[in-house]
Amino acid sequence: MKSRHDKIRLYFLGSGKIAVPILDAVANSASIELVGIGTQPDQPSGRKKKMQPTPVGVWADNYRLGVDKPDSVNKPFFLSKLENLSPDFILVASFGQLLKEKILSLPKCDCINVHASLLPKYRGASPIIAPILNGDDSAGVAIMKMEKGLDTGPVFASLETHLTGTENTEELELTLGGLAAKNIENILIKIYCKELASIIQDHSKATYAGKIKKQDGEIDWCFSAAKIERMARAYYPWPGAYFYLRLENGKRKKIQITEAVVCQNKNNIEPRRVVIADKQKWIIACGTDALEIKKLIPEGKKEMTGADFLRGCKIIEGSFV
Repeated sequence: MKSRHDKIRLYFLGSGKIAVPILDAVANSASIELVGIGTQPDQPSGRKKKMQPTPVGVWADNYRLGVDKPDSVNKPFFLSKLENLSPDFILVASFGQLLKEKILSLPKCDCINVHASLLPKYRGASPIIAPILNGDDSAGVAIMKMEKGLDTGPVFASLETHLTGTENTEELELTLGGLAAKNIENILIKIYCKELASIIQDHSKATYAGKIKKQDGEIDWCFSAAKIERMARAYYPWPGAYFYLRLENGKRKKIQITEAVVCQNKNNIEPRRVVIADKQKWIIACGTDALEIKKLIPEGKKEMTGADFLRGCKIIEGSFV
């Protein structure tokens, strides 16, 4: 009979920013023995394509802890290593690789996934972006038992947080990571001691948040201003909500909107036309209402206010963007 006095042996698999506070929580738990950490291999980043570790890799390096970086966790060598570690749990958070049946059946208790949505809502690769993009009132994380299907396993616990309608994806990721980190130790102990049962998802209510592509961020000014404002927050920092501004020399400049406010289009000006462009405001008409660009990132430059951009780039009211 497992008890709360037992030390839980746990192997952690994670890569993204949301995984870092969760890893920190289990690493500093008196009830958990962290027997290993795995993350995605280093990837080229920046203009110089310098190899960079994942956020989990950075965390492990900072604490001088060994970290595995398998190109596939399903290869026999890595499976053998995990088996020798004899973990009670494999805990997965924003890892980025598909776990096949052999690794799912390897731990003594369960493979547990921290999925950043309130399952069965937003299964898939982009669960943090989806609630912002869709204007939801809340978001959350689900602590679930992993199985062969994509985020289809039974759920042990759902942790919910209110959305203000001002947060971007980067901010929400940190919030959800902190929420999971605060609760993960107690949830794992309860699962280990069989004090917490999982609940089968209602698959008829499942929705999916697929992988985001770069082109998803391109703005169509026939969209409502509210939708474009949500895009600016949902697609920050990547791929960004962006459009191409036509310059006087005939060239185009890519503009990423990082902060915007919905405002009225009192004169029903057609979409893409500039409503106001002065030292204080840059407002563009949309399919419904208009959008004031508060902050932006011009191609090749740092973030600035809309007003600052207009001081260096002449845009005429009534013109098309």
